[in-house]
Amino acid sequence: MTNASTDRASALSRRAALTGLIGGAGAAVLAGCAGSEGVRPANAPGRDGTARPTAPDSTPTPGAMTLFDDPAFNFNGLLALGGAGSGSAEVGEVLTAVNTINRAGLSSQTYVRTFHELGDRLMGPTPGSRPDDATRRSRALRAAQYYGQALFFVLGSDHPGNEEDLYRAGRRAWETFCDLCDPQPVRAQIPYGDITLPVWFFRPEPSDHCRPTVILTNGSDGQNVDMWTYGVGAALERGWNALVYDGPGQGQLLFVDRVVFTPTWEEVVSPLIDWLETRPDVETRRIALTGLSMGGDLAPRAAAFEDRIAALVAMPGCVDPWLGFPPELRQIFTPDKEETNRIWNEEVVPELTPDEAATLRKRFEPFSVEAMLAARQGRTFTDFWTPARRITSLDITDVVPRITMPTLVLDYEDEQFYPGQPRQMYEALRGPKNYVKLTAAVGAQLHCSPMAPQLHCEVVFDWLQQVL
Repeated sequence: MTNASTDRASALSRRAALTGLIGGAGAAVLAGCAGSEGVRPANAPGRDGTARPTAPDSTPTPGAMTLFDDPAFNFNGLLALGGAGSGSAEVGEVLTAVNTINRAGLSSQTYVRTFHELGDRLMGPTPGSRPDDATRRSRALRAAQYYGQALFFVLGSDHPGNEEDLYRAGRRAWETFCDLCDPQPVRAQIPYGDITLPVWFFRPEPSDHCRPTVILTNGSDGQNVDMWTYGVGAALERGWNALVYDGPGQGQLLFVDRVVFTPTWEEVVSPLIDWLETRPDVETRRIALTGLSMGGDLAPRAAAFEDRIAALVAMPGCVDPWLGFPPELRQIFTPDKEETNRIWNEEVVPELTPDEAATLRKRFEPFSVEAMLAARQGRTFTDFWTPARRITSLDITDVVPRITMPTLVLDYEDEQFYPGQPRQMYEALRGPKNYVKLTAAVGAQLHCSPMAPQLHCEVVFDWLQQVL
């Protein structure tokens, strides 16, 4: 076979493998809150609502409630539904939205429109009534959830350029909720290089009573409301302080300031601890750090270089986010930037379906401003090499043994995004450690236990209370 024929065969083989991974079983890898908008499986409705040919059988959400046939949409719907226990959603509202979307034909467009309108309705005037502060607070928190749901899929909709506006709508709902909390969280802007990190510091009551504090680290596509569901409410109930923040690649820093992820997360967390140490209501010897989803990589990285952290929780443990991408996609990345981008632009991008392209735009936007801005224009980024290099820089395999504080590593039955990595992290730890696997027997399976965030928090805070 000639070199040209070999190259064509390799390209076809790569394309076939990518199609299988992205269109079928790989949807389990490409979906959900690990920084990835999944693509519909091959038998799910397309953007026009028509069904696709049946793909090989795969069940990325075994045992889970089926809200949508598509695993990515289903996973996000489960996250919204699970928030009901902490007040960040209402079961009836979510299920009504699900029915509306399914009747209209499941697509990014119908999903975004339905949840966006639901957020707008909760934040708008209520005809014939004058809601009190408690009602407004509850509605604002739920609206933040629903705007976040819309935001997650907006790049695959007909209006990807609405991404920043949708983020700002969710942020306004979150700020309204915070304004109506009693006590209100302390807001601050903490210096980080040439910019600042927005911080919300929640307290169970406003006195200077010294209390333990948990710093809650989000993943690559979560919003502030998710930190309420996965930690703030549980901390306040137990008399703890809770600090929520946006780091590089998250929230305001990504969607407005256009700052992407950094591998040196200790440079993000250390200024937060500096700030906490100035407060009389913080017991500085009892500061814990948690990391949700890809935060299970970021928080351990920070803990390896920040000895003021008294306890660490990785939810789940993640040592290398790059392994969450299909191997055929990872193989494109080589030390040669020009060749890598040639393969990407000539062999991969032209063959992507609109849904596949939208997925990859979403996955890569927290790691590349160019990718984010192109996605907002409905285009696929041309520089694959730069964000791929940034993602590979998040590998903490060699860093984990440096962690010395007590560490809890969570794992989940049917973990879709980082299978095997929580156990790998646990075995690499050299300090005091615990490993807990949440299972389908209690409805806590799947990445981040979307159907059981209250149980999730019970496990985490029972361990923290014991250790600290």
